[in-house]
Amino acid sequence: MRRRARPGGGNRAARAVALASAVLLLTGCAQSVDPIERLGKKAAEGVRRSAPAPERAYRRWGLAAPLAAPPRHAARPLATRTLSQAGVVDRVTTTDRVVFLTYDDAAVRDRSLTALIGELRLPVTVFTTPDTLGPGRAARLRAAGVTVGGRLPRHPALTGLPRARQRAELCARQDRLAARLGTRPRLLRPRADAYDATTLRAAADCGITALVRGTGAGDPDRLAHGAIIRVTPDDEGDLTGRTARVLREVQGRGLTVGNLRDYL
Repeated sequence: MRRRARPGGGNRAARAVALASAVLLLTGCAQSVDPIERLGKKAAEGVRRSAPAPERAYRRWGLAAPLAAPPRHAARPLATRTLSQAGVVDRVTTTDRVVFLTYDDAAVRDRSLTALIGELRLPVTVFTTPDTLGPGRAARLRAAGVTVGGRLPRHPALTGLPRARQRAELCARQDRLAARLGTRPRLLRPRADAYDATTLRAAADCGITALVRGTGAGDPDRLAHGAIIRVTPDDEGDLTGRTARVLREVQGRGLTVGNLRDYL
């Protein structure tokens, strides 16, 4: 005997199938979208946790007022520079009331310093090596607005080597930094006097415009127009605290911090 179908049974079955399909579809979409949603959530959290504006952050670092904005200078594109050799720079010739804060490898590892730089939006320059600047550190410096320059290697010593050998060493390091940063540095910090005239020509071959030396944070002449200050950790190894003290001195002299790449 043929069993009589219940009224509406077909509709209920169809609705059940449709509901199950919808659940599977939504579950699959949720799984596929979830990583994107997580990234979006992290980005939103990053915006919410972004550094306070300088006018609110300056007190945290012991400043009497926000640092004055530096004069605006349009940096001359590298393509317009025709250099036979890079120049060696200890200070910038300018009438602008600016000094320039520079750092070496220790700054790359100092998260507290990066926080200070980001909160005050300081246009500082950090000179480092490809081996020290990993992808995570590079991203952190970029987010803080730091300009990154290269450093001459300790080994091999370049002094006395032929131009082709020095060029190969310098350009390879430039390539590695460019891969980390997404842009090619054009400032380089030498180590003491570990360079010669051939180094300057090889540096220009690799797109470097200046070898930047500067003065130490304890130099009495550091707080003058155009001074390039080489900020190093204090006797207790505190780089952030020394930077805050230098900033208070800079502000007390009626100066502010300029962007070195805009002048070189």
